[in-house]
Amino acid sequence: MIERHTFRAMGTTVELLVEAGGAGDALAAGEQEFERLEQVLSRFRPDSELARLNRDGAIDGSQDLLEVVELALAARERTNGRFDPTVHDALVGAGYDRTFDELQADTVAAATSCSCGGGVTVAGRRIELEPGFRIDLGGIGKGFAAERVATTLALTGPCLVSAGGDVAVRGVPTEGTWAIEVDEHLTLGLTRGGLATSGRDRRHWRRAGADQHHLIDPKTGRPAVTDLLRVTAIGRDAVEAEVLAKELFFAGSVEALERDVPAVLITADGRTLTTGGLA
Repeated sequence: MIERHTFRAMGTTVELLVEAGGAGDALAAGEQEFERLEQVLSRFRPDSELARLNRDGAIDGSQDLLEVVELALAARERTNGRFDPTVHDALVGAGYDRTFDELQADTVAAATSCSCGGGVTVAGRRIELEPGFRIDLGGIGKGFAAERVATTLALTGPCLVSAGGDVAVRGVPTEGTWAIEVDEHLTLGLTRGGLATSGRDRRHWRRAGADQHHLIDPKTGRPAVTDLLRVTAIGRDAVEAEVLAKELFFAGSVEALERDVPAVLITADGRTLTTGGLA
């Protein structure tokens, strides 16, 4: 029997599934862990550890903050800057200056471009930001939290954790696979690793009459212009999948297909393309 628990955390809907009877305590502990990590990683909570880093420019970080920052910096290096945690001010410049639930349908002020690629230094427990830069850990933070909670839930039974589309699994359910709906026409079966979706079709808004979305291209400091609407990527874990989904989205369909990463690409003109052996 699969027990399910759904709640709101990190600005999204989180769903926990575990194949075990009497899993209520484990599911409640999973929700508490998401809440704890949100208090560390949220840029929207003024009392969070990340907010204090962005405000002060340097802090001695907790182990969790250090780990996620280092994952984000490694991803920036690996993707040659396509994934960049220093997009914070560009997100704010595009109008994403509060939680998505609080965004107005349209705002009067025009969007502004902001520089990305700022320096972030980690030495021991000390994290320092280059002056004039702040960081956002939204997507990679959700992937990190999904992996952390999945590891704990796995002590109870085979499990799946989905944080707004960032999915981590542990173990195989009786049915033989975890069925994950990518869109109304396509479902993927996942038995290990992680999956993540990045797109401009859900978190979008208008600012000064222009469409905006939350996927900032670090090269321009503005919402990315690409022929893709949405990318779902599979990785070794939810963190890698999150980075891959963003990287492929910024790359566009031609380069994404050449990369041959396991992914589903939804183009702006409605085509569904698969790559990396997916069928």
